[in-house]
Amino acid sequence: MAFTLATWNINSVRLRAGLVETLLTQEAPDVLCLQECKSPVDQIPLERFAALGYGHMVARGQKGYNGVAILSKLPLEDVGDRDFAGLGHSRHVAARLENGVVVHNFYVPAGGDEPNREKNEKFGQKLDYLSEMRDWFHEDRPEKAILVGDLNIAPREDDVWDHKKLLKIVSHTPVEVEALNAAMEAGAWVDVTRQDITEGKLYSWWSYRAKDWSAADKGRRLDHIWATPDISSSAYGSRILRDARGWEKPSDHAPVFATFDV
Repeated sequence: MAFTLATWNINSVRLRAGLVETLLTQEAPDVLCLQECKSPVDQIPLERFAALGYGHMVARGQKGYNGVAILSKLPLEDVGDRDFAGLGHSRHVAARLENGVVVHNFYVPAGGDEPNREKNEKFGQKLDYLSEMRDWFHEDRPEKAILVGDLNIAPREDDVWDHKKLLKIVSHTPVEVEALNAAMEAGAWVDVTRQDITEGKLYSWWSYRAKDWSAADKGRRLDHIWATPDISSSAYGSRILRDARGWEKPSDHAPVFATFDV
């Protein structure tokens, strides 16, 4: 079964429901994973998405912050969530497709501005979150699974606009990259996007602070699609919909896509 999956930090699913509808109409992925929904689950406008054929949803939400949702044309089975680092946040949810593939949708903490856990509690929480992801994958090695989401780390030198300038900026510091890579290795995850697009600068996030984000192009690849080795070779067609960053009242993230034939 071939299906296309997209992941997008929407930065408020209710405020940007129209943008979600635009994406579903124009791009029509079979599965769309959203992060930073900032909404209780019962207030996510599912009826609007169902009208476009996306009547299946598995989600976790809270008022005003965080929140993850998986919208689908295909039937979904809710297979739970985990509260990494004991934060009490809605940052993970998982669903199983009818073909047995489990989709994990993650929103890893951003980590604040100071890359020092002694001075910045949020940075410590981010590292703890990643450590618990690593430990979980060690204990329960995933199979036939896809992991997507805003992981809030750009791991490679060509995942940021300037590697040297960002080495001390949260999202690209060596300690964060090491922690993300440890979680990836623990689950033997394959970075599907970079499996397809092996070289070159690649971004999925551009700051709201830039007056002309496209011309400045100071981006980072914070949004990821991974797959376990048993299905990673079935992935193809990876891309980032950069144009969505330029839509009216956009999220500061762009959707990331991949297609799987499982």
